[in-house]
Amino acid sequence: MKKLTIDDVAQKAGVSKSTVSQFLNKRFKYMSEATKNRIEAVIEELNYQPNGLARSLKQNRTHMVGIIVANIDYSLSIQCIRAIENELQQHGIQVIICNADENAEKESKYVETLVARQVDGLIIFPTGNNPSAYSRLIEADFPLVFMDRLVDGITTQSLLLDNEMAAKIGVGQLIQQGHERIALVSLPLGEHAITPRKERISGYKKAMEEAGIALREEYICSVPKEELATGLKRLLALPEPPTALLATNDITLAEILKYANRNAIAIPEQLSVIGIDDAEFAQIYNPVITTIRQPAYEMGMQAAKIILSCIEDKGTSVPITYRFPPTLQQGQSVKSHPSLKLD
Repeated sequence: MKKLTIDDVAQKAGVSKSTVSQFLNKRFKYMSEATKNRIEAVIEELNYQPNGLARSLKQNRTHMVGIIVANIDYSLSIQCIRAIENELQQHGIQVIICNADENAEKESKYVETLVARQVDGLIIFPTGNNPSAYSRLIEADFPLVFMDRLVDGITTQSLLLDNEMAAKIGVGQLIQQGHERIALVSLPLGEHAITPRKERISGYKKAMEEAGIALREEYICSVPKEELATGLKRLLALPEPPTALLATNDITLAEILKYANRNAIAIPEQLSVIGIDDAEFAQIYNPVITTIRQPAYEMGMQAAKIILSCIEDKGTSVPITYRFPPTLQQGQSVKSHPSLKLD
């Protein structure tokens, strides 16, 4: 049986080869709806399968985008990847997903591997430890988008939450309910001060200062996941323990809830809790945990649109940092507490 070609489709549809090519590449700008529908019908009737390899060689494109995630455990990473993949697939682009596990060396190898595989662009949740690798990509006008984190000295298209605002919303909710002994629970900043952690700690400090509440350094618990239980034990054993905790991400929130369960600490009767990041488990915990949501799916969709634009208009885009607004998801994990000012 003769293999169908683009010529066969063009002949049957009564259009030129270039028009069919434009259709296959989803470039409909100068194509009438009638022509578009006719080509689509012919492709379906003939069951025509484009030769992807030949098309890639001709266009010098592979129709693949690499996604390198600093840590795939975060709910943000998973939701963003899902949105990116859905959006890119609609444009005939496949994704290759790599998890760097917060390891700069691993991330660097993934960058090399994906560039060697000639992906059309990269979306990176950066570890922050590879400025030279990022710089080389930018100097080569390689389509590059950063998600969730910024890197000092690197200017590229970047998308992340308004992290300071997220922390301020959380602290504001707790203060509104009479809490002043508010502790912040975070993973460590890391050697290069990971952006969300740095900005959320900054937002917490600013919110406390703006409310006229003295900042107590012993209320900032910034330790690795494996040490969070020990950190929480130390916090709650202070002479004046906090009455409320602000968890800076879904991992710290999960550890707080596990610790509370193991030690029979009632939330919110004994301890009020708010988490940043809209972790799914926060909705099924009893009581439902109040969270500060970041629009992860929307961020992923926007990242996909930006990388597509970078690929199409290589070297012409102006680097922009997009900040997404956080929103409060009200739960039942905060209890009113008498203001200490009234003691």
